[in-house]
Amino acid sequence: MRTDLFDFELPADRIALRPAVPRDSARLLMVEPGAQLHDGVVSDLPQWLREGDQIVVNDTKVIAAQLKGRRIGRETEPKIEATLIKRLDGSRWRALVKPAKKLARGDVVRFGNEGKVCLLGHLDAEVEDKGEDGVVTLSFSFHGPTLDSAIADLGSPPLPPYIASKRTPDEQDAADYQTMFAVNEGAVAAPTAGLHFTPALEAALRERGVGLNRITLHVGAGTFLPVKADDTSEHRMHSEWGTISAEVADTLNAARGKGGRIVAVGTTSLRLLESAAGEDGRIRPFTDDTAIFITPGHRFRAVDILLTNFHLPRSTLFMLVSAFSGLETMKRAYAHAIESGYRFYSYGDACLLFRSPNES
Repeated sequence: MRTDLFDFELPADRIALRPAVPRDSARLLMVEPGAQLHDGVVSDLPQWLREGDQIVVNDTKVIAAQLKGRRIGRETEPKIEATLIKRLDGSRWRALVKPAKKLARGDVVRFGNEGKVCLLGHLDAEVEDKGEDGVVTLSFSFHGPTLDSAIADLGSPPLPPYIASKRTPDEQDAADYQTMFAVNEGAVAAPTAGLHFTPALEAALRERGVGLNRITLHVGAGTFLPVKADDTSEHRMHSEWGTISAEVADTLNAARGKGGRIVAVGTTSLRLLESAAGEDGRIRPFTDDTAIFITPGHRFRAVDILLTNFHLPRSTLFMLVSAFSGLETMKRAYAHAIESGYRFYSYGDACLLFRSPNES
């Protein structure tokens, strides 16, 4: 499909720079098949679900993936910024660096600055490989938990560029940019639909008879990137590591067998569930990378309802929700949201999408 079909105009003042307080007070737009739209708030969610439904959340935890340092070993030592985007093994990460033109294969970058140096000393990394678009492979001098500790000490959470470009990230973001479910470290971006949950909302869902299940997908920085290709078939999707336990798979399959619906919290949960589902719709245990790219025409096998934020134009995420609920339905929903003052993107409001019968 043509990428420009997924474009729309968004006023700059619709981009949320801080989350709602409390989190479940964010607005919620319910989108039923046929573009039936209903305005509410996230705390209304239990009213739209029924006993036996199963919510699936992503329990990944955002790491302090943004590092600042300098190139060493040459006459000049330019400043280098690196955002870790994918762990390769115990000591190597793929990273997006700026300015990429200052680095070549074999260069060493020393991360750390005066006043904030990790207890183990400076953190050095060699540029092992350099690809396109500023992506390099960094081989760090530390390994395993020692490296994780150094990154946590020296790094900072990487806010999305559409927030970081408008204000300076601060200590409040360290708390705001984690979901209440975050336990498994490895993401470089938050599964933002989960940011709307509070203990009170979880309790209300359980009282309603709705189950809550945890899976893990370590979100990569590619989730922020617009599709630059003119046609969606030419876009290369980033891969992310995820896992679904046998226990969770069994719970979801059993619930669906009794008429319960699967409610994915966020596009990350949906992508992982769809990756693990067989042709028969049954969800299998899963531990692997996934690079599933969902566009209109995809046959959904695992997910019936999707809670998600409002996404960037021309993004893989807007393509996904258009596949789920129908492109024209989502265009009408987004037009209503913009006109009605909904807040967009990671810290913004949410929508509850019911799968279109035409997209089954």
